[in-house]
Amino acid sequence: MEKIIEISNLAKSYRKRKSREIIQAVKDVDFNVYKGEILGLLGPNGAGKTTTIKLICGLLYPDSGEIKIKGIPNTDNRLESLQHISAVLEGNRNLYWRLTVRENLEYFAGNRGRSRKEVKEEIDELLHMFQLKDKENELVNRLSRGMQQKLAIAVAMLANTEVLLLDEPTLGLDVQTGLEVREILKSIVKNYQRTIIISSHDMDVIHDICDRTVIINQGTVVIDQRVDELIKLFEVLSYRLTLNEPLSLDQQKAISTRFPTNEYVEDQVYSYLTVQLEKSEDIYQIFQVLQLNRTPIDSIDRKAIRFDEVFLKIIQGDHQYAMD
Repeated sequence: MEKIIEISNLAKSYRKRKSREIIQAVKDVDFNVYKGEILGLLGPNGAGKTTTIKLICGLLYPDSGEIKIKGIPNTDNRLESLQHISAVLEGNRNLYWRLTVRENLEYFAGNRGRSRKEVKEEIDELLHMFQLKDKENELVNRLSRGMQQKLAIAVAMLANTEVLLLDEPTLGLDVQTGLEVREILKSIVKNYQRTIIISSHDMDVIHDICDRTVIINQGTVVIDQRVDELIKLFEVLSYRLTLNEPLSLDQQKAISTRFPTNEYVEDQVYSYLTVQLEKSEDIYQIFQVLQLNRTPIDSIDRKAIRFDEVFLKIIQGDHQYAMD
């Protein structure tokens, strides 16, 4: 696959306000972005994700390392490099609120050196695509947050860059608009052959539309893998047993000794045991414990794991399987 963004050995430090303490926000970050993919860039608060985004967009200069966009370093040839990327930052900061929808599109196209006549048909197409045609003469400050967000993405599209970087594109949107934005982003990649980087805390969005995810924690990359493969790696290790009788205290102790990450719940009819196994054959150890009291098993299921669970496990340090 063709590399469209190359990030190598990236590092950035700050001096803490009113202090001499140096905070290293990013240290030795390496990853690539490939043409035509949707990449999810994730990390908990303070992990270095926002700093990485600002470095990619040219809003900050790295202390060391290099970022190339279309093979062009964005430090040595900043303007040429940034011609290939458009960003939609959280809060719709790339819109003028006292201009109408169409005027915003025309204005920002003009900033890229494109005439109103040149972009008229393209603007009409985007207005229909983003379902904003009936709002084209409405002032932006009168639009709902969802419409503002869709317009911000349309403005970025009009720049005709190969890469779109979207920071929290579904934050604060209602369910319907959030789903609309997801479908729009997938169609942008499919029909316009663009590459998208999404920074988001909405794990459903990452799970639904991203091909690959890069997770940053404590200033370094801890995961760089396809989303479907990442979920599979964790999913096969998680089993849920439905039991017809509760476990004895001795059985619970034996399970906890062998499988410290287990979860055990009793209700009026069934008991439920969920365990994380390092190897699939470790399930026979559970059978040995159940055999002690001949505890009947109603069913065994491989637990369906959500991407937010995967993310938390990785941040908590349980990512050795994914890195193999």
